Amino acid sequence: MLTLLSFPRSLGMNHMNPMNPVQMPEVYIIGAQPLCSQLAGLSQGQKKLCHLYQDHMQYIGEGAKTGIKECQYQFRHRRWNCSTVDNNSVFGRVMQIGSRETAFTYAVSAAGVVNAMSRACREGELSSCGCSRAARPKDLPRDWLWGGCGDNIDYGYRFAKEFVDARERERIYQKGSYESARILMNLHNNEAGRRTVYSLADVACKCHGVSGSCSLKTCWLQLADFRKVGDALKEKYDSAAAMKINLRGKLVQVNSRFNAPTIHDLVYIDPSPDYCVRNESTGSLGTQGRLCNKTSEGMDGCELMCCGRGYDQFKTVQTERCHCKFHWCCYVKCKKCTEIVDQFVCK
Repeated sequence: MLTLLSFPRSLGMNHMNPMNPVQMPEVYIIGAQPLCSQLAGLSQGQKKLCHLYQDHMQYIGEGAKTGIKECQYQFRHRRWNCSTVDNNSVFGRVMQIGSRETAFTYAVSAAGVVNAMSRACREGELSSCGCSRAARPKDLPRDWLWGGCGDNIDYGYRFAKEFVDARERERIYQKGSYESARILMNLHNNEAGRRTVYSLADVACKCHGVSGSCSLKTCWLQLADFRKVGDALKEKYDSAAAMKINLRGKLVQVNSRFNAPTIHDLVYIDPSPDYCVRNESTGSLGTQGRLCNKTSEGMDGCELMCCGRGYDQFKTVQTERCHCKFHWCCYVKCKKCTEIVDQFVCK
């Protein structure tokens, strides 16, 4: 898991703060500064990797930023929306609990690092890797060329595994203890995030030929859009498996009647805290003041989002572009339209 410094209280707010790591990940995300030894929070193994691969650290930061933004998007309609009451890390004290939310954040952070590292290799930003050397797919038509410059997912996966997992692997606790269970849980979810990126990568092709006849194609390996990764991990969050540690120090399912989770699934060991009310000890901001949808019966609906406390209604003025026309050549001119809309806020 990546730790961040000087993070604002709500990730959903657009603070123009120069200390905001979302705006400057290469500076403020742990592991992203060349002065590795001066950063509190890096494990010994991460410090060694930081010194050896200083040009990689910016992209670890960018990967974490990608993961944070995706977490905010996926949980924008949930009671917990990737906010924190703690300034010491992105997700605050929520991470001290081995819940489903923790499982998702570890997975999406690890996935973000794989994504950023793989793309940085392709773009020639790193000295120790380049374009993908993935083998030609067996089902690719014989007359299509396998080449181009693909995303180097193999390298991104290996480096992300080495760096992100280093902290967990260096921690030693008594076998069968709660702490050892958390380490196993974190490692499992890190791997699930990385494998999701790997499994969603696909072949992309470009046509060649006279007048776009597409008589020849050049193909390469390409990362999936990260939204697809987020969607897949969100599905895994919803079906995450409750686990416990046995006497042999292994994670096993709480309910053995269900199918055992695979390496691609998310796992957790603690129930989620109550996100309805603010509780700094668990990292919950509560839902007071959150916008809700009066007509929805889903998690974003006022009944569920407000936890039965009710909601207030108010009117607000919204301005948006309208009556847009294309002018030759070549620009679009729009008018500004305003309307008064009803909004609903949890009590």
